[in-house]
Amino acid sequence: MSLTPRTRGVPGLAVVMAIHNGARFLAESIESILNQSIRDFEFIIIDDGSTDASPQILAKFAVSDSRIRIITQVNAGLTASLNRAIDSTDAQIIARMDGDDIAHPARLAMQLAHLEAHPEVVCLGSRVELIDDLGAQVDRHEHPLTHEEIGRDLLRGIGWSIVHPSAMFRREAFERAGRYDTRYRTGQDLDLFLRLAEIGRLANLPEKLLKYRQHPASTNFTKDQKATLLKRQMVAEACVRRGLPSPDESQLVFFPRRPLAEQHRRWGWFALRDGNSKAARHHALRSLAHSPMSMESWKLLLCGVRGR
Repeated sequence: MSLTPRTRGVPGLAVVMAIHNGARFLAESIESILNQSIRDFEFIIIDDGSTDASPQILAKFAVSDSRIRIITQVNAGLTASLNRAIDSTDAQIIARMDGDDIAHPARLAMQLAHLEAHPEVVCLGSRVELIDDLGAQVDRHEHPLTHEEIGRDLLRGIGWSIVHPSAMFRREAFERAGRYDTRYRTGQDLDLFLRLAEIGRLANLPEKLLKYRQHPASTNFTKDQKATLLKRQMVAEACVRRGLPSPDESQLVFFPRRPLAEQHRRWGWFALRDGNSKAARHHALRSLAHSPMSMESWKLLLCGVRGR
């Protein structure tokens, strides 16, 4: 385990990120934070036992920018890593970021301004643009904006009502809510947001302040069946805390894991409708790699070549 020296005069904001073998998109993600319109923040990155080129990329950035502090550890998972990152700073505002996403240059400034103007808000996200591994837009989703809308979604098990790497929250509320629960190696965002909703208000900004990357290696596509069971448990515990009836199974939302061939086709058709034939061809070929006899995948490829 190693850790770079702590910066003197820690600012009021810390951006926290945890990386495990995320070299492919890491530099672009880090640069999007370093290039924010505000500069007074600490950037804490946990290298959670990476065995790829991530440590070298992190070391290069740490040398060139004093705001970055790297903590290296054996693999402990996202939940423990985020708790450790937050423990390592005195900052009173915490912003999340993941190593495969891209932050809008004004993201931190706009979120800080909103929290300052709305002291009742304990956690603030934003709408996001869904992109693929090439950076092409592959879907649209209008996330809810108000506390009431977000709260209803959370009780249905929809943790991404606030997209985790878009979240900015108050340190004091995080501690009062019980921090990230180490029982949960996945879905820790749903559990935390449910708890934060019980002590303050949640919100999303309407602006798309994060490019949220979708790809087969991302957490969304590698969660196992246990995550579904944990979702039930998290919502049930929230209902107990609030004195509500146990959740009706039919009211919970579960997002099915599609076969990769089907998922690439969905992304490819969206890209084509969005006018991006290059991305459509890319996903058609990826789909065919998983399902070479699929007529739908061949149709997508043909349309991608034609550009329509």
